[in-house]
Amino acid sequence: MKTTRRKFVKSAVLASASLPLFNIGRAGTSPNSVIRHANLGAWGKGRGDIQSMLNLEGVELAAIAEVDDEHIAKIKKQHPDVKFKVYKDWRKLLEKEHKNLDTIAVSTPDHMHAIMGLAAMQHGLHVYGQKPLTQTVYEARRMTDVARETGVVTQMGVQFTSSTYERLTVKMVQDGVVGKIRKAYVFSHKTWGDPDPIPASTGPAPASLDWDQWLGVAEDRPYIDQHYHPKQWRKRLDFGTGTLGDMGCHIYSPMYRALKLGAPNRVKSVGGKPNATNWAINEKMIYEFPGTPYTEGETIEVEWCDGELRPPERFLNLLGTKMPQQGCIFVGTEGMLLQGHQALPVPYPREKFKDYRYPKLKPRDHYEDFLAAVKGEKVKPLADFIDFAGPLTETVLLGSISSRFPNEVLNWDAKKLAFTNNEKANEFITRKYRKGWELS
Repeated sequence: MKTTRRKFVKSAVLASASLPLFNIGRAGTSPNSVIRHANLGAWGKGRGDIQSMLNLEGVELAAIAEVDDEHIAKIKKQHPDVKFKVYKDWRKLLEKEHKNLDTIAVSTPDHMHAIMGLAAMQHGLHVYGQKPLTQTVYEARRMTDVARETGVVTQMGVQFTSSTYERLTVKMVQDGVVGKIRKAYVFSHKTWGDPDPIPASTGPAPASLDWDQWLGVAEDRPYIDQHYHPKQWRKRLDFGTGTLGDMGCHIYSPMYRALKLGAPNRVKSVGGKPNATNWAINEKMIYEFPGTPYTEGETIEVEWCDGELRPPERFLNLLGTKMPQQGCIFVGTEGMLLQGHQALPVPYPREKFKDYRYPKLKPRDHYEDFLAAVKGEKVKPLADFIDFAGPLTETVLLGSISSRFPNEVLNWDAKKLAFTNNEKANEFITRKYRKGWELS
């Protein structure tokens, strides 16, 4: 029964892959069908993913994998009436439970996204993977390829991609409200970097934490209190992806989709540079992409900045408004469009667009879309690995690589998965995996 149902769902998803996107309300449920879900990582973002899945009708939390006993206790307290199995080793969870599961969410630090997501897909499970989809460009390509090979349903955790605000931005750009787009600016105030050197070890890991499992694919090293776990791992080269990796997949999303961009031609970093162990703060990268029907020229520049760096003052002054901490600016031939992260897009100058009326869009929900597709409904998730999440993550992480080579233009060949003018940069397309933790 399980095999037959999964084959049916796979066939339905493949059949709907070329269908246009359309709007849905709450996903329908079958009285005889329960989606059995497991979460890899159960606190932090994992806590939110679990709750969002359980908010949907017909979903049962069957298992979690979590390396910290304190977090396990918290999630049990939060869901006292839910009877789920608990594992510290996610590999054992997949080995023992995969035949009894339908969906997996990967809600761990970035360095574990790929190895977990690939294993889950190879077990035939539908995968909801947190952003960034992976920690390296190579891993993103593998996730894309395996999603295509297995035909499972996938969705990256950029939930605002399904929001009305972001979909309005896409429609306004593609409708030509501010004309053809000449340039785009993408920015975040966050500072997931650290200019200080690695501190000395402060003793053994807490008894509640399985430090070896937390390290996973990364090389063994001493535990340092408050340096990696919890919450600080985003700053570290071996575990996170810095501000660009953390927020780039969110904030690039409307621009990337609206302009229908693909892989960039080249990228150049003119901001902060990582040190030996940590990502930089105050990053700035300039990407060049091939032009599309929505851009003015044969190419278009997209500029990212974070921390204290902001888009050029001349554009901020023209907007004449208080700038959001995060968002994107489209500079068009007929005006500019500002979308603050999680905010309504606004065309400028205001006087010119005072009579503009926003089109009406039906609501969509990121998790509901994922579940509906799992159930075989003709819904295409907006951030599936093949058409969106994989290519977008590759693009974002190319900027992270460029930060290691400030003021150098890196020319990119997407088909070869290589820079054509810098062999040293090619060494960072993938990473070194600890023995026994290599990608399948």
